[in-house]
Amino acid sequence: MNMETRAVLRGVRLSSQKGRLVADQIRGLPVDKALSILAFSPKKGATIIKKVLESAIANAEHNDGADIDELKVKAICVEKGMVLKRFTARAKGRGNRIVKPTCHVFLTVGN
Repeated sequence: MNMETRAVLRGVRLSSQKGRLVADQIRGLPVDKALSILAFSPKKGATIIKKVLESAIANAEHNDGADIDELKVKAICVEKGMVLKRFTARAKGRGNRIVKPTCHVFLTVGN
């Protein structure tokens, strides 16, 4: 039986570049190993992606009746979301733009 279950998180306040660094570490791993890597990673993206992975595991168990021990991270991709644009005051009446990037996390688990 070859099944896949997805979990999606959109509009996370994290740059896609930083999210991809974490995603690359767990791609293709069994879910228990991936969860332990994310639990001990100091990066902000790790806690966010850990929640998405836990959601995908719960979806697989509840919706598709999957055996958790068999699951692997089939695919994970972090794509660029919209950018929040803000301004900060500078000297002599100027303003500088601050960009606050967001990203979308797409995660697929399966056996």
